[in-house]
Amino acid sequence: MSVEAMQFKNALKLWASGVTVVTTQGRDNQPRGMTATAFSSVSVEPPQVLVCLNQATDTGAALLESRRFAVNILNSAQEDVSNQFAGGTTQEQRFASVAWQMGENGAPVFSECLAVLECRVVQQVQAGSHWVIIGEVDNVVCREGDPLLYYASGYRKVADRG
Repeated sequence: MSVEAMQFKNALKLWASGVTVVTTQGRDNQPRGMTATAFSSVSVEPPQVLVCLNQATDTGAALLESRRFAVNILNSAQEDVSNQFAGGTTQEQRFASVAWQMGENGAPVFSECLAVLECRVVQQVQAGSHWVIIGEVDNVVCREGDPLLYYASGYRKVADRG
């Protein structure tokens, strides 16, 4: 018995998640990036995370080629950044509207996001239409602020830091 796509999507709308932009450097030395909510920690020892990227994206192809990437965890004021990197624009247009610099591992890192994890690919697994990429974290930058959240097809903010 298989679940219909719409049922699956409706269930996942009920999962609140943070919003990230995954970035890497292309073979042409041009930055690549895309919004991704499919992000999770994997292990503390060694420090590892995973991201899930559609196989059809140019960001995913460049990431698998370079074997280096950054996960930029967006802050509550960065809805526009999330939208810009979600598609419909060229890579050049995406990066033109955000402050960034090259990270220690050669992947673009955002200057104003909540946190950055610079990673190198240690494993990739094909799962349906996506790659599950496991990266070992080589560098971390943390800043003050609140996260940008995504829930029920819309952006949300932390209401109570209790």
